[in-house]
Amino acid sequence: MQQEEQCFDLVVVGAGSGGLAAAKRAASYGASVAIVEGSRVGGTCVIRGCVPKKLLVYGSAMGEQLADAPSYGWPVQPVPPQTDVLLSHVRREVDRLNGIHEAALARAGVTLVRGWAHFLDGQHLQVGDQVLRGTTILIAVGGEPVRPPLPGADLALVSDDLFLLERFPRSMVIIGGGYIACEFACILRGLGVAVTQVVRRQLLRGFDGGCVASVEAGMVDQGVVLRKGTSPQAISRLPDGYQVTLVEGGSLEAEAVLLATGRQPRLEGLNLEAAGVVVDGQRIPVDQDQRTNLPHVFAVGDVTDRVNLTPVAVDEGRAFADSQFGHKPRRADHSLVASAVFTQPELATVGLSEEEARRQHGEAVRVCEARFRSLSRALPKTGSPCHLKLVLGPQERVLGCHMVGEHSAEIIQMAAIALGMGATKGDFDRTMALHPSISEEFVTM
Repeated sequence: MQQEEQCFDLVVVGAGSGGLAAAKRAASYGASVAIVEGSRVGGTCVIRGCVPKKLLVYGSAMGEQLADAPSYGWPVQPVPPQTDVLLSHVRREVDRLNGIHEAALARAGVTLVRGWAHFLDGQHLQVGDQVLRGTTILIAVGGEPVRPPLPGADLALVSDDLFLLERFPRSMVIIGGGYIACEFACILRGLGVAVTQVVRRQLLRGFDGGCVASVEAGMVDQGVVLRKGTSPQAISRLPDGYQVTLVEGGSLEAEAVLLATGRQPRLEGLNLEAAGVVVDGQRIPVDQDQRTNLPHVFAVGDVTDRVNLTPVAVDEGRAFADSQFGHKPRRADHSLVASAVFTQPELATVGLSEEEARRQHGEAVRVCEARFRSLSRALPKTGSPCHLKLVLGPQERVLGCHMVGEHSAEIIQMAAIALGMGATKGDFDRTMALHPSISEEFVTM
C-alpha cells in the first residue's frame, strides 16, 4: 500500500536550539512547518548539555559556599552532598523545559513529528510510517559524543550518560582536556568525587594560554589530579570499578570512567546519500546562507561543525528563516562570538587570544592584565585569584577580552558589545569604574 505523503513548506530535521528557532520563525511568516525529533524536544542544550550542566555547576559550588559560611558568621557544619537528590531535581527541571518547548511549537502552529527521519530522495523523508515532503528542508540534528577506538571504550560513560545516573560515583577518571572534560572534572570534584583527569596534550586548547594556566591552577587547588602528557590504552572492568591502562605505562582505577574526547555531527541514519547532500568528513558543509550543495536543503548548528554554540545555532536558524520565508535576507555573523567554560574558576572570553593576536599583528600587540583576590574571598581567604586580560592591537584597539574568576561569563557578555563596536583601550579607560566590583579592573588596569 502506497503511503500518503504530507507536504510542508519547510521540514526541519531535529528539534534542538537551531531547529526550534528556525521552525518557529518560519511559521511566524506563514509557512507550513513540520519539525521531526526522535528524542526529546530541546536538543543537546536543554536535555543533555548547557542547561542541566549549569545546574550541576551551581549544585557543586554550594559546597564551597558552605565551607566559607563560618567566615561570614554563619556557623554551618560541613555535610556531604546528596547527589541523587541533585540529579533528580535537575531531571525534573529538564522535564519542565521539555514541556515548555513542546507547548511553544504548538502555539507557533508547527507540526511536531515524532521519530527518526531518513531521506528517501532530495525532497522526501521517511519518519516511521509517515512520509514528509518539504519544499525546503533544514537539517539541524546537532552532534553527539565521540567514543574513541579504544579497547573497552563501551565500558565508559560519555557526557550524555552523566545526566541519567542515579548518583555520582565516589571516584572517576576523566579522559580528555576540552571544555566538557574540564567542566565535569570541576563539577564532580565540587560534589566530593575523587577526580583524575587524563590529558594527552594541554587543557582547553584554543583558549588564551595565560588564562588557561589560571584555570588549571584553580582546578589543581580544588583537588583535581591532572595526568598530562599521557593517553589511555585500554579500559577494563574490575570487581568494584574500572581500570584505565595508560600508553606510557601504569594504570588508574576508579568507580567510573568518563570519555570526554570531543563531539561530532550526528549524521548516522539520515541517509544523506539518497538526497544527494554532500558530506565533508563528518560534517555538512554550507555557504554563508546555510545552504548545502542542494538549493533547497539547508543546515544549521553543530551538524555544520563550525562554531558549535547554542546561541550561534539559534541565530543561524533565525537568519535562515528570515531570509527564506520572511523576505529579510541576513546572515549569522561568526566573526565575534563570546564563549565561556564553566569550570571552577570560570573562564570567559571574546575576541582574539594573545597567541592569535601576535600571529596576526606581531609586535603591534600589547597586553594589559590584572590578577587579584576578589573581595568575596577576603574573609574566607580561599579560592583562586581572578585574572583579567585585555589584548590590544594596532591603534590600541581591543582585540580580545578574557577573564578567569567569578561571574566571568556575565561580565564578558557586556564586554563583547564593546569589542563589536571597535572599542579601544582609551574607551575602556574613559569609562568610570563601578566600585567595588571585579569588572572595574577592566577600566582601571
